[in-house]
Amino acid sequence: MATVESGSDMVLVLSAAVLAGMTAVMVAAWAYGLSRKNGGWTDVFWTFGSGATLAAAALFPLGSDPMPQPRQWLVAALVAFWALRLGSYIGGRVSKHPEDPRYAKFRTDWGKDYPRNMLFVTLPQAPATALLALSVLIAARAPDHDLALRDVLGVAILMLAIGGEGLADAQMKLFKSDPANKGKVADVGLWGWSRHPNYFFEWLGWLAYPVIGLDLAHPLSWLSLSAPLVMFLLLTRVSGIPPLEAAQLVSKGEAYRTYQARVSAFFPLPPKST
Repeated sequence: MATVESGSDMVLVLSAAVLAGMTAVMVAAWAYGLSRKNGGWTDVFWTFGSGATLAAAALFPLGSDPMPQPRQWLVAALVAFWALRLGSYIGGRVSKHPEDPRYAKFRTDWGKDYPRNMLFVTLPQAPATALLALSVLIAARAPDHDLALRDVLGVAILMLAIGGEGLADAQMKLFKSDPANKGKVADVGLWGWSRHPNYFFEWLGWLAYPVIGLDLAHPLSWLSLSAPLVMFLLLTRVSGIPPLEAAQLVSKGEAYRTYQARVSAFFPLPPKST
């Protein structure tokens, strides 16, 4: 098993650079969202901005070698592929549909304080990306630059995650396209095993980087677990499931409570009988 490159200071410096770049991106996201009266653009800017800054950081030269190594290219490609898939999906949804219920509720609840409060919702997403950068950089800068089995496993995990998330999105889109389902709770396909399969697969994809970069014998490499940990907390405790389920309870009431009782919130599990 390989160890992480000894230049741990460079990992921290590059993470700080990602933080600076993403702070600028999120300020732009905040301003653009205000101009379009749609907070959903925050998610679009965050996804594409994270993909660009993380891929650039992954490709930063190792020591005196000016050319990126194969693993750097691989990790950068994984991040870029994730951002293009997710960003394109979110961007299409935000540009064609009403404002996401989470942001619409902020606008209603905050009134004239919405612009100021929205800035404090938007800016913390920059340090979240900087924490993701730790995982990405440790994976990209592992010292044995020749690709190995763990790299194949990392690619397989990310491809499974992107495929699963795409399938969940397609199943939800198909369900909503049927007028007979208006006002109903989607419990078909993956949505019958997890109330948020798209979030689960989004989280799963970030496990690719510790699989590539983690070395149990090297203390710094444990920071590669930061990405899946941060994404799990964000999706299940902060900006993912809690506000979305609150909105669903308001719009669907008892039907959604029954769904909550039957179906796992995050990890796909066989539904309970009621």
